[in-house]
Amino acid sequence: MQLNYKQVHALELFEDKETSEILYGGAAGGGKSILLTYACLKMCLMYPGVRVLLGRSKLDTLKKTTLLSFFEVCSMQGITNEFYSYNQQSNVITFFNDSQIILKDLFAYPSDPNFDSLGSLEITAAFIDEVAQITEKAKNIVKSRIRFKLDEYNLIPTVLMSCNPFKGWGYSEFYKPAQLGTLEKGKAFIPAFVHENEFISKHYEENLDKLDELSRQRLLFGNWEYDDDLCKLFSYDRILDVFSNEIEKGDLRIVADVARFGSDKTVIGLWSGLRCEKIITMTKSSMVEIRSEVEALALIHNIPMHRVIVDEDGVGGGLVDMLGCVGFVNNSKALNGGNFNHLKSQCYFYLAEMVNKCKVFVNCDQETKNKIISELEVIRIHNADKDGKRAVEPKDKVKEKIGRSPDYADMMAMAMWFPIYSGVSMADIY
Repeated sequence: MQLNYKQVHALELFEDKETSEILYGGAAGGGKSILLTYACLKMCLMYPGVRVLLGRSKLDTLKKTTLLSFFEVCSMQGITNEFYSYNQQSNVITFFNDSQIILKDLFAYPSDPNFDSLGSLEITAAFIDEVAQITEKAKNIVKSRIRFKLDEYNLIPTVLMSCNPFKGWGYSEFYKPAQLGTLEKGKAFIPAFVHENEFISKHYEENLDKLDELSRQRLLFGNWEYDDDLCKLFSYDRILDVFSNEIEKGDLRIVADVARFGSDKTVIGLWSGLRCEKIITMTKSSMVEIRSEVEALALIHNIPMHRVIVDEDGVGGGLVDMLGCVGFVNNSKALNGGNFNHLKSQCYFYLAEMVNKCKVFVNCDQETKNKIISELEVIRIHNADKDGKRAVEPKDKVKEKIGRSPDYADMMAMAMWFPIYSGVSMADIY
């Protein structure tokens, strides 16, 4: 069996005792599944008694794809079923040296949002194929279960992952930081291309070249930036401009997207017209703490409560009552006769119009910037092919794509309430 130089580099990182998360991603045919299963097999043979996870979004797909790559690698290495047994009921592969590969379904099922099914799992390493199909939360929970026999073999918790280009947490956490040279210590991104895989059939590449243009860009050229989705609200280039646009200052306002029952972040923005001058992020905060933060910000900048707006859904309703400020109800009727399914959609469409015209500025740190980019990038028009009122995709759909709540994007959309309420005619835009 031979590996290409990208696969060898990925293996070196996996074994270097410093890199804990490796994403091997790009074009189809780059040898992703072979790499994952080879590394998985190698670890089980090197370290007796370890337990590793081999996962994918759906177990059935894992068995029909990744598992077949595993058997192919075993054959290449001369590892016959005399060296291991595969229990199709328990989905566990057990080797002669007591090492095990546990096949796992990592889909974010509504019945198990916190992945309690992984709660009692103790593993030594994780190998996840096609991470575009799972949430970042799934990956993080899997990594939190890596602790078995680490000290015995002087190992660190490591996850080796594969994917094709996708706009989601893999893009914001690995691809883009790697491009900018800001990738977190302990993380690595390795781009893979079909032309680098000298062992792939020439017919495979020819078939990729016959795909539609979007699929060709992603699967043949490994292009992470190409996206012609007509349902997108925000232009990617204009999203990047948000952090450098020169916008005039205006009336000072405070916008607060409050965490719902402690599940999401509370994000507070200080706005001057369409300039977001400051963003405050609060995690697991009480209503008293959030109220104090908003009141202090209003006092410092002399902002009256009629220019403070708070998400009134869920626990935010209590904060609206305490502050005596404006309440934002996501599912309430659109303002000024707008043809939208509710207020939240109206505000998102207006935000998109302003962003795409380079009329919004946001001042924030790099981490927050990356999150804003990833959130706005995945906002889509809902049921664009149907007649009726305009709408954005439900929040749950967005959370599935990026693995978290779009709290920063929601705060920015809420800020659009002020110009819309002041009489901006949405008919001039749509």
